Amino acid sequence: MRVFLCEKPSQGKDIARVLGAGQRGNGCYSGAGVVVTWCIGHLVEAVPPEGYGEQYKRWAIEQLPILPERWRVEPKAATAAQFKVVQQLVAKAGELVIATDADREGEMIAREIIELCGYCGPIQRLWLSALNDASIRKALGALKPSAETLPLYYSALARSRADWLIGMNLSRLFTLLGRQAGYTGVLSVGRVQTPTLKLVVDRDREIARFVSVPYWAVDVLLSHAGRSFTASWIPPEGSTDAAGRCLQQPVAQQAADCIRAARDAQVVSVDTERVREAQPLPFDLGTLQEVCSKQLGLDVQETLDIAQALYETHKATTYPRSDSGYLPESMLAEVPTVLDSLVKTDPSLRPLIERLDRQQRSRAWNDGKVSAHHGIIPTLEPANLSAMNEKELAVYRLIRDHYLAQFLPHHEFDRTVARFSCGSQSLAAVGKQIAVTGWREVLATPGPDDADGEDAQRSQVLPALHAGLSCPVGKVDLKALKTLPPKPYTQGELIKAMKTVAKLVTDPRLKQKLRDTTGIGTEATRANIINGLIGRGYLVKKGRAVRSSDAAFTLIDAVPSAIADPGTTAVWEQALDMIEAGQMALDTFIEKQSVWIGQLVQQYRGATLSLKLPPAPACPQCGAPMQQRTGKSGAFWSCSRYPDCKGTLPIESPTGRRSAPRKRRAASKAS
Repeated sequence: MRVFLCEKPSQGKDIARVLGAGQRGNGCYSGAGVVVTWCIGHLVEAVPPEGYGEQYKRWAIEQLPILPERWRVEPKAATAAQFKVVQQLVAKAGELVIATDADREGEMIAREIIELCGYCGPIQRLWLSALNDASIRKALGALKPSAETLPLYYSALARSRADWLIGMNLSRLFTLLGRQAGYTGVLSVGRVQTPTLKLVVDRDREIARFVSVPYWAVDVLLSHAGRSFTASWIPPEGSTDAAGRCLQQPVAQQAADCIRAARDAQVVSVDTERVREAQPLPFDLGTLQEVCSKQLGLDVQETLDIAQALYETHKATTYPRSDSGYLPESMLAEVPTVLDSLVKTDPSLRPLIERLDRQQRSRAWNDGKVSAHHGIIPTLEPANLSAMNEKELAVYRLIRDHYLAQFLPHHEFDRTVARFSCGSQSLAAVGKQIAVTGWREVLATPGPDDADGEDAQRSQVLPALHAGLSCPVGKVDLKALKTLPPKPYTQGELIKAMKTVAKLVTDPRLKQKLRDTTGIGTEATRANIINGLIGRGYLVKKGRAVRSSDAAFTLIDAVPSAIADPGTTAVWEQALDMIEAGQMALDTFIEKQSVWIGQLVQQYRGATLSLKLPPAPACPQCGAPMQQRTGKSGAFWSCSRYPDCKGTLPIESPTGRRSAPRKRRAASKAS
């Protein structure tokens, strides 16, 4: 009997339908000589510290480090019934096909069960990039040998065990040290979550320390041939900061008076260059989350959930947890089918699609840059738009339009810079004239690789100018401005910072090693990391922004810099990639992690933390001092006379933000 092991019921149902396994059983579908069954995510989980010994139920520094000699997993209580079903079917299998999601985590979900069940028979791998029938049939005809994807399992195991070692040991260590220093909450430390948190803490501290500096600018309204346009004053050297802003009001005032008195500005030079913008790539997950955060105001987890629904439920788009926006060259053959399906899905697209150049090959088609997964694009079969809700439809259209953009010309415009002499002052005007709309016909808003968008002055259309021309001066506007602090992270911007963390690494050795390519976390895990930090009360949502809570500052100040350094974690991520590529052994990586954890525990075992604890308020009910506690909904102030007095208060951050109560996982689940 051939058993297909899927990741979730909906996936199992789709594969069973294509296989003709239509008989529904308990936790499976069956047909002639084939059974399709499924997990419900992870059916097994790593055993907690107390599973390795009763003594670990009590948190104590002298018990650390906890380093399992033989790693163990156990079935999850919540899904024990489905685990039994899978266990019984695997025991009867003559051949097994892993059909979980095509990534590290999917490989681990299947392989942990196979190992726990003691299965030793032949294994093949079904590698799916989409769940529509045509894609499933294609993948069934090209099953991979088990050995080809086995390194993915080792990489996932390395990640899981490193997370366990750091989370379990260092959360206990610093929570206990924190209690000695007067902090009553849990200091949850994680391999990825802590450096991610430091990104936000550092940004919030930068905002708090920021001192606004006044500066002055002069805008001048000029005209020629009946058309008005705006030029900007160029401050002289010695009056500006590094960004070219004039810091001396008298200099700006004198310039404005001089320009008004001159009445005319003479054109000194006009330079025009043709700028060609290539199409933005199809989406990888991180870029999709960035764009949906910016354009649609979606949380990163919400974007992932919607992308997953478009893939699983609607069969409208390909596998969402991709880290690559490129497409394999073999998929060029599928272009006519995809475009025809898009017309069937939305007939209003017909005039546009008839004008596309189906033979055009954009930079997206590049085998050398495709990872295990390709960019997120529409599938080969028509989708039902009426079955999508408003948000799903918006995300689908973004994915679809980025695919259509690959068959439109480059966006081209002429950028003109005109320089003027006005009295003794210098002015400059920038203009933009679109020559070819190209792909911006379907993507009118700035793409993810664009800047925040040119301001009105840079987007203005200049009249025909030439050197020696005289332009009358109209309104002269002297503007008093102030430098602005950095903006708080949005969830989408935090995802981008996690992906491009090498840019923030200052250590030259680490920066060289990372080569600006390795981030922290993966496309599949970054949303969970951010959600976990929010759930634990370390991050607080404020509109579209995420800000640090008091507990976040306390944690980052408490842990060693290496734990919170994004560069360290990015190097670990690079090691996981090496394991996946067969360039490093799982045991070697875990041994190095264990030694490092042991050294940290030894170093801090007798240390005294110097924590900047928030001042304790008085209990609103009895007036006694309050102390910080951590409950199911996060950190809060509790009366020190509890349980005799049950007075509580929400925790205010240093900037006056309240740490909103949120559901949090137990500290022993720190990751």
